[in-house]
Amino acid sequence: MEKTLRQYDAATAECVALFTQKAKDYGTAWRVMRVASLTDQVFIKAQRLRTLQTTGENKVGEGVRPELVAIVNYAAMALVQLDLGVVDSPDLSAEEAVSEVKARIKQARNLMQLKNHDYGEAWRSMRPASLVDIILMKLLRIKQIEDNQGNTLVSEGIDANFLDILNYAVFALVLTGVEGSLSAAGAE
Repeated sequence: MEKTLRQYDAATAECVALFTQKAKDYGTAWRVMRVASLTDQVFIKAQRLRTLQTTGENKVGEGVRPELVAIVNYAAMALVQLDLGVVDSPDLSAEEAVSEVKARIKQARNLMQLKNHDYGEAWRSMRPASLVDIILMKLLRIKQIEDNQGNTLVSEGIDANFLDILNYAVFALVLTGVEGSLSAAGAE
């Protein structure tokens, strides 16, 4: 588990570093986004990863890793919005936003440790393409819950799904490595 924690922390440090830079460039304009809009942003990123896997073509030139980093960051932002609510104008400083995102990543890390214990690090045997499929499935679940005004009968809520999405994206970052890719190999 120590190796997993080191790898998890390295992957999320990469995500937080980019989030920090973007917060300096853009401020916290994202605080006006409704959760459903963030759901759609994550969906766009996950769908692009699936398209790259399926076609093997990359016409935009942006790689796989930036999309995974974006999924982690958008999922953390969605968790912040769920906790703090949506605002009409940015209300956090860049430093406060980074602190909030770090707190949600820590929450996801704690959940990962609990689940990793029970599942015996099964994610290490998964194909990165399967992780993307699971992210897409969880996004569709979130969309359904959003369409149901956040109500569920017996299922986990939006927050639990975003925590899982964040963790699956981190797992994909770990499995693909710094120079890795989510190739179509093993996607089917």
